[in-house]
Amino acid sequence: MCGIVGMVGRGPVNQEIYDSLLLLQHRGQDSTGIATAEHNGVVHMAKAKGQVREAFRTRDMRALLGDLGLGHVRYATKGTASSEEEAQPFYVNAPYGIVLVHNGNLTNTRELTDELFHKDRRHLNTSSDTELLVNVLANELQGSIKGLQLDPEQVFEAVTRVHERVEGSYATIALIAGYGLLAFRDPFGIRPLILGTRKHEDGHYEWVVTSESLVLENGEFEVVRDVDPGEAVFIDLEGRLHTKQCAAQTQLAPCSFEYVYLARPDSIMNGISVYEARLRMGDRLADTIAKYTPKGAIDVVMPIPDSSRPAAMQVARKLGIEYREGFYKNRYVGRTFIMPGQAVRKKSVRQKLNAMSSEFKGKNVLLIDDSIVRGTTSKEIIQMARDAGAKSVTFASAAPPVRYPHVYGINMPSRHELVAHGRTIPEIAEELGADYIVYQEVEDLKAAILEGSDLDDLDMSCFDGRYVTGTVSDEYLAWVEGSQES
Repeated sequence: MCGIVGMVGRGPVNQEIYDSLLLLQHRGQDSTGIATAEHNGVVHMAKAKGQVREAFRTRDMRALLGDLGLGHVRYATKGTASSEEEAQPFYVNAPYGIVLVHNGNLTNTRELTDELFHKDRRHLNTSSDTELLVNVLANELQGSIKGLQLDPEQVFEAVTRVHERVEGSYATIALIAGYGLLAFRDPFGIRPLILGTRKHEDGHYEWVVTSESLVLENGEFEVVRDVDPGEAVFIDLEGRLHTKQCAAQTQLAPCSFEYVYLARPDSIMNGISVYEARLRMGDRLADTIAKYTPKGAIDVVMPIPDSSRPAAMQVARKLGIEYREGFYKNRYVGRTFIMPGQAVRKKSVRQKLNAMSSEFKGKNVLLIDDSIVRGTTSKEIIQMARDAGAKSVTFASAAPPVRYPHVYGINMPSRHELVAHGRTIPEIAEELGADYIVYQEVEDLKAAILEGSDLDDLDMSCFDGRYVTGTVSDEYLAWVEGSQES
């Protein structure tokens, strides 16, 4: 999971890309980068470890000249989180000069690495799958060029061949020096990508393509639409939009975890309001809680701030139980799910949350969280509630048990790290120290997200083990578990 943005403007885009990355900071905190280009093809780039406000100085921003550019915030799922060399964007100098950012996870990296070395004769300097992707695109673009000038049809021909070679999830934005901005989405639309426009005072149109719609709203862009699965969008230097479906077969199956946790609640993805989906999750979770929890076992409902708050409010309303805020959140500590390493996650929970004893003392508490992944955070929170004086603690998850690795861009590479793997729900409750554990049903989550939309499928692989691309084998999962650490 990362956050990406690309812009084609009628003036300098550096500040707006910076502002957009601030809005997308929740999608990644390991590193960040911005690249811009002038009409003469000169590319400027700055990237560093850490968050957006830490990474860029005034001198960096002044050097980012040009009226088209792109930016990235990184949450490492491939490669090494601490490696500055793996911060995006990635650049290759031929053909023309290509700078690329990518949100997602390629699942045939072994095959691509071998092909790029033995067939394409391209050197890779990192273990990042984004470097693989930019080299595959560059190689296919080189092969599609006919004559001196590059036109949109040649770009689309290259993207078609990228789809034929690459497997997994990828929402991608690339800057082609001297020509324009390219964006494309994998044939299943697993990771989000949305297109927006606004009219400049000179009558020309400016464009943005990004991970979440809140970027468009903040910049006063009108939503054009989501980029379709398998589609490529090319915006030339004059601001003209060119689009083409470049995949032979497509099926929209976006990642359900975007709606559960990853996206900001004020975003709309694939036509679905994230906030309203989370309210519906709460409605359906309430029914399951009522079914499995003894009557009178709950005095008060509390969210684990912030992403579970909509679901918790709906649970309290539907069950007719008092809603209270029992945890105070320190907003200057990053999201623990995104932090690399179990020790860091565990330490950061108590830095991030503080339980207010007056809300817990002597009460039977129902805690609502958006999901339970490794259980590290949940276990700490349950103990905090007990230490604050809770009489009993019931813990409910707005998502089903996470029992399978997520290979499409979320850092869950090993099933052995997942607290629900190989355990029954009572065993999970014992492991976490809760009196009761209640999970959302898989079908209820799917229905809550899809209700009222035109979609009919989601990637729910971490919950049901069904990988929508159809290319994820048991051998691949075993390799991922043996070669990657979260």
